[in-house]
Amino acid sequence: MKFNHVGIPTTDRFEGEIPLPDLAMTVSDHKNNPFGIQWQRYDDGAPYPDLVKTVAHVAFEVEDLETALLGQKVIIAPNSPIPGLTVAFVEVNGAPVELMQIDREICQEDI
Repeated sequence: MKFNHVGIPTTDRFEGEIPLPDLAMTVSDHKNNPFGIQWQRYDDGAPYPDLVKTVAHVAFEVEDLETALLGQKVIIAPNSPIPGLTVAFVEVNGAPVELMQIDREICQEDI
């Protein structure tokens, strides 16, 4: 696993907002600071567990998402928000953790 970012939910507006209407959320660029902090504001009715919408998470890149999910408590099933990126969330000791499999040959985003 390789650290990617820390996602911190907020209900406030923040500098550098990036709206993601297809995901019902707004984020900041986690690469605009040396610590990988990404602010996240969820739209009303966003289809995510309250744990993800209210508790900060750590995101890790994994080589094989399917294998990384074995034995984990999955709270958001694997999905592909953009081409070349597959993500899932698990709950670990009451905290959300994001696991990301990135195919850098396909993914156009600098994740």
